[in-house]
Amino acid sequence: MLSLSLQTVRTRLSGLVGAFLAVLCGTALVGACGVLIESGIRAGVPTQRYAAAAAVVGGKQSVRPEGVDAIAALPASEQAAVDAGLIDRVAAVPGVRAAVGEVDFPATLVTASGPVATDTRGHNWAASVLGPFPITAGAAPTRADHVVLDANLAARAGVVPGQRVRVETPLGIREYEVSGLAAADGLTRQSALWFAEDQAAALFGRPGQVHAIGVLGDASGVERALAGADLEVATGNDRGTVEFADVSQARAILTALAASLSGVVVLVMVFVVGSTLALSVAQRRREFALLRAIAATPKQIRALIGAETLLVTGVAGLLGAVGAIPVAGLLRDAFARIGIVPSDFELAIGPLPLVAALLLGVGAARFAAYTAGRGPSRISPVEALGEAVVERRALGRGRTVAGVIALAVGVVGSTLPLFLHGPIVAGLSALAALVIVIGVGALGPRVVGAAIRFVAGPLGRVSRVGGYLAAANSRANTRRLAAAITPLMLAVGFAVAQFFSQTTHTAAVQRQTELSTVADYVITSQSGGLPPSAAVAVREVPGVAAATPVVRTQVFTTTKMGENVELRAGAALGVDGDQVRGTVDLGSVTGDLTALTGDTVALSESQASWMDKRIGDRVPLHFGDGRAAEPRLVATYTHDLAFGDFVLPAATARAHTTNQTDSSILVRLTPTADGAPVADALRALTARFPTLVVGDRTAMTAAGTAVREQQFWVNVVAFGVVLGYIVISVANTLVMTTAQRAREFALLRLIGGTRRQVKRMMRIEALLVGGIAVVVGSLIPLLPLTFLGIGLAGNPVPSGPFLTYLGIIGSALLLGLIAITVPTRLGLRARPIDAIGLRD
Repeated sequence: MLSLSLQTVRTRLSGLVGAFLAVLCGTALVGACGVLIESGIRAGVPTQRYAAAAAVVGGKQSVRPEGVDAIAALPASEQAAVDAGLIDRVAAVPGVRAAVGEVDFPATLVTASGPVATDTRGHNWAASVLGPFPITAGAAPTRADHVVLDANLAARAGVVPGQRVRVETPLGIREYEVSGLAAADGLTRQSALWFAEDQAAALFGRPGQVHAIGVLGDASGVERALAGADLEVATGNDRGTVEFADVSQARAILTALAASLSGVVVLVMVFVVGSTLALSVAQRRREFALLRAIAATPKQIRALIGAETLLVTGVAGLLGAVGAIPVAGLLRDAFARIGIVPSDFELAIGPLPLVAALLLGVGAARFAAYTAGRGPSRISPVEALGEAVVERRALGRGRTVAGVIALAVGVVGSTLPLFLHGPIVAGLSALAALVIVIGVGALGPRVVGAAIRFVAGPLGRVSRVGGYLAAANSRANTRRLAAAITPLMLAVGFAVAQFFSQTTHTAAVQRQTELSTVADYVITSQSGGLPPSAAVAVREVPGVAAATPVVRTQVFTTTKMGENVELRAGAALGVDGDQVRGTVDLGSVTGDLTALTGDTVALSESQASWMDKRIGDRVPLHFGDGRAAEPRLVATYTHDLAFGDFVLPAATARAHTTNQTDSSILVRLTPTADGAPVADALRALTARFPTLVVGDRTAMTAAGTAVREQQFWVNVVAFGVVLGYIVISVANTLVMTTAQRAREFALLRLIGGTRRQVKRMMRIEALLVGGIAVVVGSLIPLLPLTFLGIGLAGNPVPSGPFLTYLGIIGSALLLGLIAITVPTRLGLRARPIDAIGLRD
């Protein structure tokens, strides 16, 4: 059987090229996603401040309440502090030479021209040994007004030891004397300032706590000594997750994104590989019929198809697994440019994702070959040749049932935006559309047959020869036409659903943010955070009626789902309850927002309903740093798209963030105030807060827009890769279905048809293929997008540029036209008398 398979592969290579490319590209994409998942689990960025430390003890980097499975834990959005009392406990571990506590807080060096850099951090001088960062000029800080700058930062600011500089920290602006400069050879991601111990502890703002504990010496016994302390002992590249706040989040986001993308890729790959192999087997009906007629058994037919598939897809899978490594690098670079992962984020490349991708690709092909081979192997030898002549019309029962089930699941999934809220609904809408596409694809011959019956009559009137032939061919070969239309329809439906689900969600969020931000001015910071004292200073400006700080963070809640406990993350906003009225419109509010102080929380109506909470109830949750709490519910509101599902007192939210600063300040003027003088007075506060920037209410919208644009581009990159794979499949299928018709073209020419008439027939078929794919592909996501628009904004019309839709359908039509007309031209080059003698 192997010898026969090798012979048929050599002689039927053109018919197997489509399956080869489908498995090659699919395996490369699945393998790349696997590499990204593995990288999110065990890779990161090299440590800088802790380069000399054997290990670093830090707060838990994940949130896992009781009852939540380890695999369901979520990354902490804020970094938790560590009890300073543990330093002596770590130092007492055998083999440990020293244990050094380090504090870490934002510290911006400010000159007359503004901030020198926005990525500067403050630390205690004792922690400089963890780098190490030795003094290169001057001396170590010994007084509260001393500071040591890293040499690179000092050079950028033009500062030398002995000069006085201004530094903005969470406690505000203060002058310091530069006592010395430290080597900064290892600092590439940030700049550093070191303060005397007591001053650094005061600026850190968490008495009795440190950011991390660096371990010098043998750290092998540290983890055992700290068992049960709810801490993490990081070594190797994991030290970077404690050092850099963005790395832990980047790892978690990359893992979740790659896992989600890999699921879609696997789903599409199974569908694409299955349809490609089914088409390849269908093109050889006469060959398999002849084998059955000369006594080949069903088992031998299936074994032949399986062996051929294994030979071709095995090579494709191996090449795809190797190609997964550069594809993963390209995806990592794309995500880095968007800002999802740091530019220096390293990939972890192991054999497991590549082997898994190979097995998935070859396994999908082998299963598809088994399914496709059941038809040719089942017919009796007597009926075999008759089966080969006329295309089988009816769909199998299994395929019909699968298609109907997929359609039902997709339609039900389309309604989820009516009941759920948040960024996830856009993805669910796109996924529902994809499931509907697959259902329609499974029922392709029925859908295409109905469409052809609808357009066949007009085709004959468009062109008496070419139109008539195209209509006749389409009626007689609905399966062949369905094989050409389905992947193109998949591409159109997938592209429309993915793009317009994102634009619809983005437009709804932006519209609600614009309507809900009613402040006269929005104050932000050039360095990313404002000291809490800035809001107090703003309230003292004449003409200011209210000024509420805004703190953006996350909270985590649990929900009992049968025997399992599900953990969910939600966006949270910190505000001052007595200052929020007139600055933020939270929609229809039930309860008392002015009571939002201390141990309290406000929930969106949808979140309160989901958690079954009423005013006065305790709401169990975990803050962004993983700390558990049960604040009392004092109000509910409806504008959750703009502000998330949780509103906390600003002081509470701030205490559980990494930097303990405010994201912005919303300012409302008194009714009689003159806006211009008040704006000037607000800008004059830059003397006390140099990074402060005064803007209008659009600054609030702009901040949210940046996040939404990032999410949009992430989806464009991720699903653009899937769409590219689908496009390759479309081209493969169209070329295969056209190339097999060389004998048909020859027969038409021998009975009097001209080359021009045959080309016209194929152009009409190409337009028919493209037209049906565009119409049906556009209708498929209509239901999910309609429900998405209604659920988000009460508007059934999807939001987004119409030109983009025209670009999608135009590209589909052009792709279909090229993929059909080019093989047609090549097929017409041979003389009809020679082509008619070619075997199938």
